[in-house]
Amino acid sequence: MLAIARSELIQIFRNRLVLVTSLIMPVAVSAFFIYRHEVFAALGSLGYIAAVIMVTVGAFGLYTSTVTTLASRRQNLFLKRLRSTAAGDAGILAGLILPATILAAVQVTAILAALAAVSGRPADIALLAAAVVATLAMMIGLALATAGLTNSPEHAQVTTLPVSLGVIAVASWVGISGTEELTLLKRLLPGGSATELVLNAWNGGVALGDSLILLAPTAAWVVVAGALAGRLFRWEPRR
Repeated sequence: MLAIARSELIQIFRNRLVLVTSLIMPVAVSAFFIYRHEVFAALGSLGYIAAVIMVTVGAFGLYTSTVTTLASRRQNLFLKRLRSTAAGDAGILAGLILPATILAAVQVTAILAALAAVSGRPADIALLAAAVVATLAMMIGLALATAGLTNSPEHAQVTTLPVSLGVIAVASWVGISGTEELTLLKRLLPGGSATELVLNAWNGGVALGDSLILLAPTAAWVVVAGALAGRLFRWEPRR
């Protein structure tokens, strides 16, 4: 697994498409939100900025790059060749996904630390970390499912748009309008409960028990995405 992960990390920095979507785009968007944090805090809150940053990195830095990587490795038959080695299926997928996951986690941590430096630290760092981990896990599951529907790296530019733009839209909706209205709908949408959890973690003022319950919808999306991935993921190109 580690050998696969090391090789994949090298490929990320050699592939300009993946490099732009996984590193440059999320950092650029996050930098803009941090630079104008007073404006966006007035629109929503500091928690809203943190949630949008987290979801943007998850959507582009992890989800889109993972789908693109898996589609590329399937297209050039690299996945098929890996299955002929001693590595098991889980080890192969973990090795391919691990670099993008680590990069996304580092990006989120660094960018949120920068936000905290210019605006003040969050009310509950542990709760914020739980929200980040749950969101990244959800995006990995959705990436595996989407990869099963993606025929090539070029096709990934189309197949990843609904989820990547959708979760960002949900995060903005919840972050700006809150969950006083349409509460159940907002929490059940992918990224909705995670956004509310980040709002609570950063802004404070909500009981810990009420916040921890918000992990359940995101965990449910992890299960659903994993089930879809098991049905849709393919190791070889369609004939």
